This record gives sequence, structure tokens and C-alpha cells, in this order.
Amino acid sequence: FRDALIHSRNVISIKILKEIGIDYLRDYASNLGIKSPLNRDLSLALGSSGVSLLELTSAYGVFASQGERAEPIFITKIVDRAGKVLEENYPVVMSVVDRGTAYIMTNLMEGVIQYGTGQAVKALGRPAAGKTGTTNDLSDAWFIGYVPDLVAGTWVGYDQMKPLGRAETGGRAAAPIWLRFMQGALAGTPIKGFTVPEDVVFVKIDKDTGLLATPKSRETVFECFKEG
Repeated sequence: FRDALIHSRNVISIKILKEIGIDYLRDYASNLGIKSPLNRDLSLALGSSGVSLLELTSAYGVFASQGERAEPIFITKIVDRAGKVLEENYPVVMSVVDRGTAYIMTNLMEGVIQYGTGQAVKALGRPAAGKTGTTNDLSDAWFIGYVPDLVAGTWVGYDQMKPLGRAETGGRAAAPIWLRFMQGALAGTPIKGFTVPEDVVFVKIDKDTGLLATPKSRETVFECFKEG
């Protein structure tokens, strides 16, 4: 799955959806804050159901915040000219995903930036996780990504659906916009890594088989798992 995610090989996503079940995925997406109606067929794994940029960015925020979902708010505070606070809003936060699961998803999406379709974002020069997205006929280009303290989403497309142009994928059309925004937003802030929960362990495995490495393994990698 890691290799498939890094290189956007969607057949693997369909196989996983078939195994876990469509209703399970729909419920999981709802927990992440996806409110748009989702199809009840395997094309759901390909992104056949439309969701908003706000929904998707908020859902990625669950992984960034180690499993906690914050309902998006647009107005945090209103003050008058004298500095008196007229209104102040705080996000409603709830735990919806296990911390270990959230971290493993983050680790997988770090691979997208390091080795896959999101490599343009490596220029940020700090730990980041994210995923590119491209719809049929190159009509939409996406990049949703995050660092430990900030999540942002980019969508590129037309109001009336039509192709963006040759090779205008998420990695080419959307990721550079995300990168430029993040470079400005994070300027002057310390570089931070993603926190590894106590119940996540790293184990050396055989890259060809996915099983525990042996002296005969040609190439090995460290993969993260929930302990036990």
C-alpha cells in the first residue's frame, strides 16, 4: 500500500475498499468530517464522489493533530476599535481516530513527498506529509498537506468542468501553490518533526516481501506498525 500510495496506483485502493467494505469507509469518512454524499460502490476508492476543499483539508487535519478532529470555524474573534472583544469562537474538538493510526497515515504520506508524486514539496525543507490528486481528463488538480502545526489544501480547476491542460496534475499544478503558501506561513518558525506515539514501533522488513527481514533479504526498510 505504501508503494501504491506514493505512486498513485489506484487499483490497490480499490482492492482495499473491496476488503474493508464500502459502508465501513463511508462511516470512517464521516468521522473525519466528510459530510458530502458518498457513492455506494467501489469507484469511491477513485474519488468518484465530489467533496469540498474545506472538507478534505479538515479531514487531513485529523491526521496532523494525531487523531483529533476540529470543526472548522471562519471567524475566531471580533473586536471593536477600543479592543473590546465582541465575539470569540473556539473550535469543537473531538477524538475520532487512534493516535497510532493517525501517525501511520502521516508516515505513509511523508513518503509521497519524499519519493512520489508530491516531490515538489521537498523544497519546503522540513518534515511534511500530503497527497496529490488528479481527476479524469485532468479537470481538477489537488494537493492537501500538512506540517505538525498547520494543514492546508490547494485545488486548481474551472468553475465549469473542463481540462486544465496537458500534464496539469496535482503534483504539477496544485503542489507548487501549496509549497509557496507554506513557505510564507512558516517563515521564521522552528522546524519540527511529527511526534511518534508510544504504541508505534519501527521494524526492519524485507522490501520485496513485506515480511520480517532475514540475512537473505536483498533490500530492507524500516516500516512502522502498531505495537503487537
